[in-house]
Amino acid sequence: MVSAMYLGLAWHFWSTRWRRRGAPAAPGLRAWERAAILAPLALHGWLLYRGIFISPELRFGFAQALSVMMWLGVALYLVESLFYSLEGFEPLLLPLAAIASPLPALFAGRNIPVHGTEFKVHLALAMIAYSLFTIALLHAALMALVERRLHQRNTSFAGNLPPLLTLEHSLFRVIAIAFVFLTLTLATGMALTDAMFGHLLRFNHETVFALLSWATFACLLVGRYVYGWRGRTALRWTIAGFVLVLLANVGTAFVVEVLLRRA
Repeated sequence: MVSAMYLGLAWHFWSTRWRRRGAPAAPGLRAWERAAILAPLALHGWLLYRGIFISPELRFGFAQALSVMMWLGVALYLVESLFYSLEGFEPLLLPLAAIASPLPALFAGRNIPVHGTEFKVHLALAMIAYSLFTIALLHAALMALVERRLHQRNTSFAGNLPPLLTLEHSLFRVIAIAFVFLTLTLATGMALTDAMFGHLLRFNHETVFALLSWATFACLLVGRYVYGWRGRTALRWTIAGFVLVLLANVGTAFVVEVLLRRA
């Protein structure tokens, strides 16, 4: 049901934002549209809470990570849309939420033996960081789409979406916030590793990809604020960093749970 609701909303926004011709209507979500997004979001959140936190054992894997990421992504979009015009995001974000929401029912995930508060804080920080990077990737994708349509002189399409400069400022604002949460995720992860194993880092695939993603986004932010990187350069660095973020957590968990079939 949640997936169908997300897909129905995605079709609505595609029809009214992307396919619409002529002069754009007043920007922003209408009250009924905001309420319509809140309905599947609330149900999705309840299912995640029941499946992850209420169950007798904590099971978490790539399916749960993707579902939480997209739930947080939709929630963050709703919050950000209160302050900035984000027209055109919905047909990109909502189908991803529709795909991710039923995954925990198909893949149970791995049993997580650590139930301490520190681990839950670390997990929450990681999910917020990954969700923010998902929003950043959608910013970059929408920027590329608008720029391409402008080069094709498709002004009716571009007129229904935020200006490129607005999207660019929003992109780097989201990346900067996500970078802070990623830094906190790495810091809490190192603290947990030190408490459990007596050293700060375990050099496995997850650690290597996490450090590479942190370095990639650090370079992007330095390049932006020191050298003025923008456009396709920013898009390439954003995609590269997002891929590394996914490989650090979701990709590693997918290989272990699905390809290697380890519970």
